[in-house]
Amino acid sequence: MKNTNNSVKKHQSYWLLLLALLVSGTMQAKVNNYIGAYANVGEWTLRPTESKTKPSLGVAGGVGFVYELQAGKMYSPTRFLLDVGVGAQYGMTTFKQTDAMTKPLLNQTDLQGDLFDYVYEIDKRQDQYTNVSVMVPVMVGVQHRRFYMLAGVKVNYNMKTWANTSAVINTYGRYADFDDFRNMPDYQFFSDRPLKSTSNPKISLNLDASLEIGGRLGVVTEAVGYDVPKRTTEFRLAAFADYGIWDFRYGIPDKRAGFDKTVLTTPELYDTRPASPNYVYNTTTMVDGVELNDIMSTDGFAKAVNNFVVGLKFTILFQLPEQGQCVICHDAYKNLYRPRNGGLKYEE
Repeated sequence: MKNTNNSVKKHQSYWLLLLALLVSGTMQAKVNNYIGAYANVGEWTLRPTESKTKPSLGVAGGVGFVYELQAGKMYSPTRFLLDVGVGAQYGMTTFKQTDAMTKPLLNQTDLQGDLFDYVYEIDKRQDQYTNVSVMVPVMVGVQHRRFYMLAGVKVNYNMKTWANTSAVINTYGRYADFDDFRNMPDYQFFSDRPLKSTSNPKISLNLDASLEIGGRLGVVTEAVGYDVPKRTTEFRLAAFADYGIWDFRYGIPDKRAGFDKTVLTTPELYDTRPASPNYVYNTTTMVDGVELNDIMSTDGFAKAVNNFVVGLKFTILFQLPEQGQCVICHDAYKNLYRPRNGGLKYEE
């Protein structure tokens, strides 16, 4: 029993010592507050998991405002950083088709009453996505002399997404006992017909893990007296990378509504018999009536689509006013003294 009590007292002592150290560090910490603005440019891509569609790099850019808290021991060149802000992000990226895609309409009837499969073949397909989002970053990090690093998360609310899809469509008849029937416009068999469509996928919320590494620009003075002007404006240049934790299509996981379409929305029937109510002989209904759905909204496209942005970021910070130490001071008895005579100090 005595050993147990000793162990408990020993652990309590450790916790009290740790608490005392934290309080002591906080009491000695020097805190500066900054507000500023940033701009970034880079490359944007959406990375599908287990998909035959090839993602391409596209342009990205953003602007925003930031509040930064810097804290550390008095006159220490190492500071703790906390950044929060709000900004707007723009990006454009493209998916390119690597293999031709086919969709057959089974058991259609030709002019002689024979059954065949009417096949749509999509080739040279490109799906271009343009996205505008509002971003709220929450980052923590460290600054040591000239260099700094931040890591955290960025919450993205996608305000608007456009999908522009273009492709070449071929149609042909596939019979059981014959070769494919192609290039027969009277039977709705066409080759290399251009096809375009525009849609607006509903993408709401996304979460990115973010890393930023860079440095302060200009002259960084490490040792100054109290009467030497302090830098109240900071300029930074950094490389950054954002990677989506959630599936870009769904925002919050398992919210899949609207992303289960087929590659093509096609006319229901093909029938060339004049007596048929669905008579389409010698028209272009089977092609003109096709709706080409954007690839990211289709079922089976990929298990997940992750957002990825990499680029350069420029930041300007303005230190908020704070009460500093006087250069030439008078005490309560109007005696003059100079606190700066204590020697050179590190820049705060």
